[in-house]
Amino acid sequence: MPQHVPAPVKGDTAGNAEPGPPRGQPHEAAAEASPRGLPDALRPWTVLTWLPLLLAAGLWTASLPHIGFRSMGEYGLLDRLPVIYYLSLLALTAGFLVSLRRAGTAPWWPALYCAGLLMALKGVPAVLYDSERYPWASKHDAVIDHLLANGELRPDEGLSGNMSAYDQWPGFFTLNGGLVRAFGADSAAAYLNWAPVVLGLLMMPVLILVYRTFSEDWRLVWTAVWIFQLANWVGQDYLAPQGLAFLLHLAVLAVVVRHFVRPGSAGRLRSRAWLDPAAAAVPPPTGTRQRAVGVAVLVPLIVAVNAVHQLTPVMLCVTLLALNLTRRYRNPGLLAVAGLLMLAWDLTMGRPLFTETLGTLRDSLGELTQNSRAGYAGQLTGAGPELAGRANVLMVLAVAVLAGTALLLRRRLVHSALPLLLASAAPVPLFVVNDYGGEMLFRVYLFALPGAAFFAAAALVPAAGGAGAHRVRPAVRKICAVALPVSLVALLAGFMPSYYGKEQMNYTPPAETALVTRAIDRAPEGALILATTGSFPKALHRYDRLEHWFFAEQELPENVEMLKDPAGYLSARLPPGTTAYVILTRTQDIYTAGEGLLPPGGFDALTRDLTASPLFHVVERTVHGVVLRYDGP
Repeated sequence: MPQHVPAPVKGDTAGNAEPGPPRGQPHEAAAEASPRGLPDALRPWTVLTWLPLLLAAGLWTASLPHIGFRSMGEYGLLDRLPVIYYLSLLALTAGFLVSLRRAGTAPWWPALYCAGLLMALKGVPAVLYDSERYPWASKHDAVIDHLLANGELRPDEGLSGNMSAYDQWPGFFTLNGGLVRAFGADSAAAYLNWAPVVLGLLMMPVLILVYRTFSEDWRLVWTAVWIFQLANWVGQDYLAPQGLAFLLHLAVLAVVVRHFVRPGSAGRLRSRAWLDPAAAAVPPPTGTRQRAVGVAVLVPLIVAVNAVHQLTPVMLCVTLLALNLTRRYRNPGLLAVAGLLMLAWDLTMGRPLFTETLGTLRDSLGELTQNSRAGYAGQLTGAGPELAGRANVLMVLAVAVLAGTALLLRRRLVHSALPLLLASAAPVPLFVVNDYGGEMLFRVYLFALPGAAFFAAAALVPAAGGAGAHRVRPAVRKICAVALPVSLVALLAGFMPSYYGKEQMNYTPPAETALVTRAIDRAPEGALILATTGSFPKALHRYDRLEHWFFAEQELPENVEMLKDPAGYLSARLPPGTTAYVILTRTQDIYTAGEGLLPPGGFDALTRDLTASPLFHVVERTVHGVVLRYDGP
């Protein structure tokens, strides 16, 4: 396929901070007077580039022994992270800002800082935790174990706990089963907590490919990657199908925007005199035969997206549809192929869930308020969850305001990057269709984030090297010089409560997990496992041999009614002769309280009433929870 070779830019500095030397001449040579004979690594600006990275690494490493993750309170990790941890983040931010001055001639420095930020933000659980982080990751670990143990898929078999969908979209689990065997590990738990870091590193080059299609300014590109990492607090990058499918989705987008340009569609976008100084020229056009080859190349990627996740193919199709609205990327053939592949999978492997979803569309279609809700049914309660909820909203608003500022002030860049804007806006109409189990709000935000981060960076990084009408005023440069560090620090401050404010729900002591595992191993095949929620580790251990009922995952008024007589409520809904076990743990208590599923003190009252009821018998009790067997009336 044709490669995108940027056109020469008159007066551009290849991403340097200020107009200066011509292309190919190091900017720092003109910007600094280095003593003769000093090695490059010891020159002042070079030292200022690598020293903050070294300092941040030292501070972060020194902070690890002082992070009290085992004693988290209602603020999660926020008040358990020492001051030197936060200083390491500030050192990374300062070093990144300095590295931007050399981004055009030494782009590996911003790359190292972006990788360092990823590790600093999301590597703490991977390094420290002695158990699986995040209960849903444990759920996916159970699916991988099931696949390894049975070596078969049963897409048409109904499994409790909403587990049938995983056999209908097995690509992610098959891949991880292969990795477990290749590494000789006991299970995916061996690397589970590293998933956010690994997926983030894999996503960086894909984001670079997308952003470089629309901008030649390395400062803008790396700032967009930095903002993407800070704004990616939604937590969909854990060991889950969504993280892998999102990566594949971005890979398809990167190929399309770089290699599917229709001949004669660029118009004045090929004129440097008209373009924003930071904008990249439209990639070379491709003929019908080349685009047909491109479709053939993308088919395996699109099939992989369909095999991994049920929602992402829909996101991909609406994104391709949005790109078809532009003359530049009007390619109905690729859209048709993507739609047919999605439909083929939905009507074969994914048919049970697909038909079930179609049956619910009548109730959800057009219900904007209901479809944009977050979570099951409750309202966040407690200092940490409430702070996290407010931080989530502020983060969305901050990114939206920054991106909106670029839409107003850098209209020439927006015009040349219009496909990226349309791709980001494409998922929004899905609010009209379905709530995706209370997750649609987070998924729309996730798929809109790559484009939003690009335009947010454009609002903070002024164009370099413009002339005449394109020249950036000195006042604008001064404002951006202040706005950029302030905005990055503000986004960093918002990320921490957004990502770690509810961390108390995500860490479970190994002893509690062992209690749950013993209880489920004790249950005979076909028994019913009851719990308030499925959000605790090993909740779905042996899910293919047991039934599950998470009885508090419903509207709060129904749970309040249930708490009036928990034993009678459960007994009346259990078929006669049912072998049932109730597992109530500390993690369930934290989750049901934080998510507002039970009123304050409701979990303790539930535990106390069931333990005292003659209908239930205590099988095992520890400080981490209690296991009850249902004996019936």
